[in-house]
Amino acid sequence: MAIKITQDKHQLLLQGLAELKQEHRELDIAISELAEQLNNNQLEVSRLKKQKLKLKDSIARMESSLIPDLLA
Repeated sequence: MAIKITQDKHQLLLQGLAELKQEHRELDIAISELAEQLNNNQLEVSRLKKQKLKLKDSIARMESSLIPDLLA
């Protein structure tokens, strides 16, 4: 059974997706900047990388929910 999402929900998902992608980009920049520092904190770098992976998973799930179900 295919579930149709309303236009409002679709717009909210797109907005949320854009926000997650922006946060992902910001984390990427923060990780790069922290890694370039001479006395970087590897624990902080690892924590940011883990957070970035969680965001990537959330982005993938959200993108998947935007793909309409097709009847076989």
